[in-house]
Amino acid sequence: MPIDQSRSPEVYLNLNVRGMGESATLAINERSRRLTAQGKQVYRLGLGQSPFPVPEHVRESLAKNAHQKDYLPVKGLLALREAVVDWVKRTEGLDYSADNVVVGPGTKELMFLVQLVYCGDLVIPSPSWVSYAPQAQVIGRRIHWLRTRPETGLGVEPEVVEELCRQDPNRPRLLILNSPSNPTGLCYSADQLRSLAEVLRKYRVLALSDEIYSDTHFKGEHISLARYYPEGTIISNGLSKWCGAGGWRLGFFVFPQSMSWLANAVAAVASETFTSTSAPIQYAAVTALEDHQEMASYLLHSRQILSALSNYAYKTLSDAGAVMNRSAGGFYLFPRFEAHRQELALRGIDNGQAFCEHLLEENGVAVLPGHCFGRPAQELSARIAVVDFDGGRALKQANSQVVDENFIKQHCNRVTTAIERLVAWSKS
Repeated sequence: MPIDQSRSPEVYLNLNVRGMGESATLAINERSRRLTAQGKQVYRLGLGQSPFPVPEHVRESLAKNAHQKDYLPVKGLLALREAVVDWVKRTEGLDYSADNVVVGPGTKELMFLVQLVYCGDLVIPSPSWVSYAPQAQVIGRRIHWLRTRPETGLGVEPEVVEELCRQDPNRPRLLILNSPSNPTGLCYSADQLRSLAEVLRKYRVLALSDEIYSDTHFKGEHISLARYYPEGTIISNGLSKWCGAGGWRLGFFVFPQSMSWLANAVAAVASETFTSTSAPIQYAAVTALEDHQEMASYLLHSRQILSALSNYAYKTLSDAGAVMNRSAGGFYLFPRFEAHRQELALRGIDNGQAFCEHLLEENGVAVLPGHCFGRPAQELSARIAVVDFDGGRALKQANSQVVDENFIKQHCNRVTTAIERLVAWSKS
């Protein structure tokens, strides 16, 4: 079709992306940077970036492999795919083939490719991570937001999935289950996963188990949905959260043999898009997945710090009237401030977006409103990421100090200060 020079070029935009802005998590980070550059004090509780450095032995591996320059196989370096298989066997007790592992530049890209090649509706709970739904929108997939309840952690419930599937039993669907959860910190129990697996198997729902926060489970007791629904579950993981390497952009998907057709389809599209993932980083990722004592110590202390921070934030916010579920892993809490609705309304704040805008402008604390995660726009909810501290310094001190409230007030004081400022502001 020839271009009509008299028309605005925006009319040629794909309808699925018109009006779409930057990812909310990336946007709040950029806004925080701009305010900081203007000389304003900003507490960054918006972007969920790991505060901890990449473990030293993994950094050393990257340096040793900096010379690696060749294009690697589309599915990923064989040694890395084998390391992934060994890691899943060690952590979950599950057997996979390296042929059914696909490595990509972050799990976000691989999620997009799965939604692209699999023609099914997207099914996600409200709330869910900010990019699941926009990816489906870009591709043109139908999106079903599952209703959730605070008493069950705002997570996926088997009965609700059953209700949806019963309406059209043969419709293909993709459920994304995130545990530990972004944005709530929910970690599903074995009983919850077992019950959910029964419904998914009954209706042959494809499951994508987003486990990017798996090794941040505060007790080190993460459980994969794949243990109970192995034939229908893709395991998604990577280095960004538990290994502190978000900017390295390396993720991997593990497919069961029953879905080798889907793994091959994703690899085919990958060959026409990103080609392969950075070679030096793939070699370093092998080291990250190996059973090193240094990694075990790193994970133990990072979990202790995150757990203590989360507990402090939970107690402080709850005492001030905010309502939320305790986090069991990851970086997040998802409080609701409905108890302060009347006082906030007198200040012109009657929805989550206004709450977060005023909080940032008036108090310098950056958080994200609940509607970014699929909650109702009028709900006074927000996601808080307890990550604005020097993780390297905190890890060093955790080797010789008890990680308690005194520890986090000393070594993670930007987060504790931000939480206290948020509480004081919400009640003022």
